[in-house]
Amino acid sequence: MNKERFEKVLENMKKHNIDQMVITSPESIFYLLGEWIHPGERMLALYVNKKSDAKLFINELFPLKRDLGVDVCVYNDREDPIIYLSEVASEDMVMGIDKDWPSHFLIRLLRQKDLKVEIGSIAVDEARVIKDMNERSLMRESSKVNDKVMGDIVDILKEGMTEIEACNALKDIYKKHGAKGVSFEPLICFGEGAAEPHHSSDDTALKKGDCVIIDIGGIKDNYCSDMTRSFIYGDSSEEYNKIYELVLKANLAGIEAVKPGVYFSDIDKAARNVIENGGYGKYFTHRTGHNIGISVHEYPDVGSANNMVVEEGMIFSIEPGIYMQGRFGVRIEDLVLVTNDGCEVLNKYPKELTALK
Repeated sequence: MNKERFEKVLENMKKHNIDQMVITSPESIFYLLGEWIHPGERMLALYVNKKSDAKLFINELFPLKRDLGVDVCVYNDREDPIIYLSEVASEDMVMGIDKDWPSHFLIRLLRQKDLKVEIGSIAVDEARVIKDMNERSLMRESSKVNDKVMGDIVDILKEGMTEIEACNALKDIYKKHGAKGVSFEPLICFGEGAAEPHHSSDDTALKKGDCVIIDIGGIKDNYCSDMTRSFIYGDSSEEYNKIYELVLKANLAGIEAVKPGVYFSDIDKAARNVIENGGYGKYFTHRTGHNIGISVHEYPDVGSANNMVVEEGMIFSIEPGIYMQGRFGVRIEDLVLVTNDGCEVLNKYPKELTALK
């Protein structure tokens, strides 16, 4: 167990009046115990209480190869782990429940014990949002890999290649650069597909005059990367050039606004104002960014409704975009690490408008 991280979670539990909690997210369990466990449909739960007691409930199908620093309850498929969990859960204390824990586990637990439950993930989420020095180094390395992968995928694009073919090539490219795999389903969009912010890559073939959006991320040493670049294949129109420069200006304005003490909503506003002042506000249809780390989308988001204060050690994306339905789209995304007086941009791949040939 990482004791420093565990103490942060205990402090957050106290702050949020959570006396005991069940942590079930594999990502959060890895964050605390340093062990990846993917339980599938079986119950995996780390019980923690304010007295610093901790106990991991795990199926025997997932044998632990080392001491994780917590008590362990191993159960088999003939046993109901909810019974064992209910034996340590106290009816006298507020119970925090992981926001993504399946309801069939929670309902069965509530049938065993008369518990007062709250969503408890915030205690771990707030700990994970501030990256320690090791995590910052890992995030830098993961982004370095993503820069290399972006260069490689751009180099293999050619007329007639489909979006799916380009996405399929990414697996081997990430492997070549030492990544474990992709951190999310790649978004490679040609032409009209780029006008959909979350277009699912399909059999659309690349042709001259198409815009191209490449939104990709990989997993390196358990930490995620994420970056978006936009291109034109062949010659671009005057309107495309104008919109590209506007999105780039918004990306840079968002980055410039990042520093400790500002609100996430301030950063969103800085990027959004550029696009609104340029006359394309209604075509910027999503938040400006999201936090990232062990998971590609972590708590919280960089949005207009988030008045949480930015702190040193946070890592999140700045990704404004403009989407002209049925025609083309532009998005430019970087990850930033908040420093004591500003931020460090983790992505180094160029952002200037580039025409692919």
